[in-house]
Amino acid sequence: MWVFLWKKGYQETDEVIQSSVITKLKGVDLTNSSQFGLHLWGAEDYVIPPHGDRVFFIVTNYVVTPNQKLGYCPESPKVPDGFCTHDSECVEGETVIAGHGVKTGRCINDTRTCEIHAWCPVEHSRTPSQPLLAKAENFTIYVKNFIKFQKFAFSKSNLLPTTNSTYLKMCRYDKDHHPYCPIFGVGDVINWTGHSFQDLATKGGSIAVGIEWNCDLDKDESQCNPEYSFTRLDSFKNSKNSAISGYNFRFARYYNDAAGQTYRNLFKVYGIRFDILVNGKAGRFSIIPTVISIGSGLALMGAGVFVCDMILLYMMNKSSLYRETKFEAVTKKQSGKQRERKHVRHHCHHHQDGRHKREEKQGTEMQPLTSVSCQPNNNPEKQIQPIGSALKTHSSERKPQGTVSFRTQHATEKQTISPVSTLRTPRNQ
Repeated sequence: MWVFLWKKGYQETDEVIQSSVITKLKGVDLTNSSQFGLHLWGAEDYVIPPHGDRVFFIVTNYVVTPNQKLGYCPESPKVPDGFCTHDSECVEGETVIAGHGVKTGRCINDTRTCEIHAWCPVEHSRTPSQPLLAKAENFTIYVKNFIKFQKFAFSKSNLLPTTNSTYLKMCRYDKDHHPYCPIFGVGDVINWTGHSFQDLATKGGSIAVGIEWNCDLDKDESQCNPEYSFTRLDSFKNSKNSAISGYNFRFARYYNDAAGQTYRNLFKVYGIRFDILVNGKAGRFSIIPTVISIGSGLALMGAGVFVCDMILLYMMNKSSLYRETKFEAVTKKQSGKQRERKHVRHHCHHHQDGRHKREEKQGTEMQPLTSVSCQPNNNPEKQIQPIGSALKTHSSERKPQGTVSFRTQHATEKQTISPVSTLRTPRNQ
């Protein structure tokens, strides 16, 4: 019953959801750094990639190395493979492992690092302790999602069908007040994961936005709505290693000066990566799963009865009482002679009970007894013979009228009286 009703065992389901996600971000921030000066960041600057996919990155902090050009410069002291004490340790043409360029064969005494051919100067700056794009908390994410269940030819969008053109410009998603608004605040999304914007904006992080479509197509289409969930993916509760958390990467922007010399600005950016994950399942009534669910339920009910019987018959303290109640003993089939002897014993017992009752009612009133003995016969092959000698004895003694002779059989505490039957005298007497 639980599977049939709660799990909707009467429905045919489709768990293959076809989905399309389109994202758009809005917001502006102005930064001022010692290396890069004033810079205005728009969505085309801090969103990577900028074309709006289900996976995107928002820049919240950065380190910039401006005006790099190709040339010769010492390797960074932060690179272990770049250390040296003499020129022999800087093999010409050898690439610096996890470094910035190719060794030239010289060891620079001032920095104790190898000289390299690279974009110079190499990156030296440290990550700011506070996010430079602090206003990114107020940026908005517009998530447009279209889904389709091919088996049922059903499609829908997470956009609220409304004729109000200003609704999407003014609303913000709220589970209680605006559950159908597809616009989310960046700071709100991070807070719903249980973390703060400050934690993720400085070193970066990864956020999953789940959209779950569970549609009961037996109901009205308006009842099929998305459910959102928010989770941070790069952080573990029991992990104390900060090296595994955070998210950053580098990119460069190139330009030429008036003389035609190529330069670039190298950015190491920290920020928040968003992954939009869409899942769903749809169900509609079908006779085939309904019959299968009912048949399975009936089969399980039969198995339940069997298990209960086994417990009551063999595992309970009073199992013997239950067996006596459940089962009826069946005797073997009797032969003809055994049935005849049983009939005679039953006939005798029946007459004895009747005589005993009549004796209690009539008191001293008795009936003449001339019968065969109903006592048990030790020889089953013998037939019951008339007691002729007893008749002669009774007649010769000439007992007074009203006196009767009778034979009794004592059994336990009751007196049973033999049934009476008339005997015929042989003709030759």
